Amino acid sequence: MHFQATVRYGGSRSRYHMETLRADDLRGALLSLADGLPDEVLADGDLIEIRPVVDPEAREYMGDDGG
Repeated sequence: MHFQATVRYGGSRSRYHMETLRADDLRGALLSLADGLPDEVLADGDLIEIRPVVDPEAREYMGDDGG
């Protein structure tokens, strides 16, 4: 699976570190993210969002019932 991770850091002057990760599951993605974060993000990070990347071709949209 592919995951998209966003980490907010920088205190009052928020900056964002973003990564696309490949892992078997969420646990693997979190471990991979933790191992690869730059020092500046580790020292000042305060929020992490991680979610599966959805293939736009496979996504269902309202009204896509063929009729």
